[in-house]
Amino acid sequence: MSSFRQMLFVAAGAAALIASSTTMAQVAAKSVVLVHGAFADGSSWHKVIPLLEKAGLKVIAVQNALQSLENDVETTRRAIRDAEGPVVLVGHSYGGIVITEAGNDPKVGALVYVAAYAPDSGEAQSHITSRYPQQESRAEYIRDEDGFLRISDTGISRYFAPDLTVGEQKLVTAVQGRLHARTLTTPVVRAAWRDKPTFMAIATNDAIIPPQLQKDQVERSRAMSIEVPSSHVTMLSFPERISELILRAAR
Repeated sequence: MSSFRQMLFVAAGAAALIASSTTMAQVAAKSVVLVHGAFADGSSWHKVIPLLEKAGLKVIAVQNALQSLENDVETTRRAIRDAEGPVVLVGHSYGGIVITEAGNDPKVGALVYVAAYAPDSGEAQSHITSRYPQQESRAEYIRDEDGFLRISDTGISRYFAPDLTVGEQKLVTAVQGRLHARTLTTPVVRAAWRDKPTFMAIATNDAIIPPQLQKDQVERSRAMSIEVPSSHVTMLSFPERISELILRAAR
């Protein structure tokens, strides 16, 4: 082989190695597990899922019963077990509490909070919200005789998802999950964000979780964060921005 051909061969090999390394770096995580919040189900991620799959990630959207934090954590852990690792674990709203506990699984490489609660060890949602003025939207929460909470139709359109179309708001209302009140006072045992790379999306027009609360959590966790001018359902109003954040966490 001539020296010129040898040089070409070496250069081609080096280029292939660089390309391979770049691909591996871009897809360090193999899977994404998506955890919905209260008053929702797995369909809340339907705009994000195709974008993540197009990027080469396998996606599992958890369907939590919302009856207890312990049960939802176990359901999420089963999804993590079934996913190909490493896993990016994503939580919206109450789902942030779930991933804070379930994220301690060794297969989880990074956490992403989307307009979500991120309690510390020993904290419950009620502990976090007690530090901030009560949101006006709470007047639209309806509790039944069994202790389950839902949001009124007016609450969905005015506070929960005001930046969605009327048709989308009706869909959110139709698939709304009922959250048991016991979940609000159940503390996290160990906060995974203290040990894992953490990313957060702050919904600056959120009328469910105060934006200041979300910003304070970023500071406390030292998370990499973005701000999105959205309502509480950021993954529905700005799916591209949320997908980009998840892909960043996956790398």
